[in-house]
Formats: sequence, C-alpha cells, structure tokens
Amino acid sequence: MSGAALALFRREVRLAVRVGGGAMMGAVFFLTVVVIMPFAVGPDLNLLQRVGPAILWVGALLASLIGLDRLFQADHEDGSLDLMTMTETPLVVIVAVKAAAHWVTTGLPLVIVAPVLGLMLNVEPGALVAVALTLLVGTPGLTFVGAIGAALTVALRRGGLLVPVLVLPLTVPILIFGVSATGAAIAGPMSISTPLAVLGSLTLLSLVLAPLAAAAALRLALE
Repeated sequence: MSGAALALFRREVRLAVRVGGGAMMGAVFFLTVVVIMPFAVGPDLNLLQRVGPAILWVGALLASLIGLDRLFQADHEDGSLDLMTMTETPLVVIVAVKAAAHWVTTGLPLVIVAPVLGLMLNVEPGALVAVALTLLVGTPGLTFVGAIGAALTVALRRGGLLVPVLVLPLTVPILIFGVSATGAAIAGPMSISTPLAVLGSLTLLSLVLAPLAAAAALRLALE
C-alpha cells in the first residue's frame, strides 16, 4: 500500500472511531436483531439452534449496511472528495481503501461478536466457529458491494434511504453461500469447502469489480 493510500486508510479509521459510529453502532444493531429473533420464532431451543446461523448472517448483513451512506457523502459535502480526485492516487484505489477501512471498523467487529451472540441462540460451538469463518470471508464482499450503492447515491440529499434498496439484491448470492457453508459445516452432507470456495470467489470478485463500478459512479456524480 502506498504512502498516500495508507494515510487515507488511517484517516478513515480515525474518523470512524472519533464519530462513535462504525463498530459500536453495528454491534448494537447486531445485538438487537439477535435479541428480537427468539421472540419471533418462539422459545424452542432446537429450532433456534437450527436457524441460529442464518439469523447471525442476516443480522451481520443488515448491520454491515450501517454507515454506508456516509462512506463518500461526508467527503462530497465538505469538498474532500474533489481534492482526493485531484491527487495522483487513482480514484479506484481511493474507493478500495475507504471500503477497506469501513470493513475494519464495521464488518470486522461483527465477525468478532458473532460467536458471542450465537450463544444466545443456542448455537453449538462448532457452528459458531463456522459462522465466524464464513463471516470473515463474506463480510468484505458485503462492504465492497455496498460501496457501489454509496457511490450511486453520493449526490442525493436522502441517498441513505436508497442504499439498502440498491445493495440488498446484490448481496443475496453472498448471503446464500454464507449460510450454505455454515449449514454444510454443521449438518453436511456436503463439505464446507465447496460453498466456502464459492463464497470466497464472490468476495474476491467484489473486491476487484466493486471499486471500478463505484469509481465510475463517483466520476459521474462529480461531473
């Protein structure tokens, strides 16, 4: 990572920690989803054990959307985004660094707290490890796909309301294979390696294509 990109990464992490969003808001929302779900499905511990990994994945998906609307909008409002585009660092790299910083401050804490919250759903220890592993592989893809929605709505006054609408359909494949990999690790008969490999491929694909698409959307917004 170049010096400019590393400086931008540190800036984004410091800003996320300073404003009090990121990890805390995502973890609180994640906790809220996990606490509410048992009231919806009932007190059956066996049922919670079966659907617990899927609940954790859906909660992580929704929590990862928190703050995405401000990923580029705050810089666009104060003029920082215009200055960034004038530097020698390509806009694609800027988008990738900002998305990576967002994942570190929002997505990574979700991976860490997921096993703890899984205990509230009576999820077995082996399943908790599988959930954490699949979230670690899949959540970067969720963040980078979300960057596309954030870039498309950067110039809209109420763009934050549109980001989930634009992003959620694109995240369905990641959700499907994330839950499938967890289910394969728990009950089989399929090996976890197959859905986990597909999940990793989707994440790598998003890491490559999402910054390109988001950068193109930002260029259109700044014209």
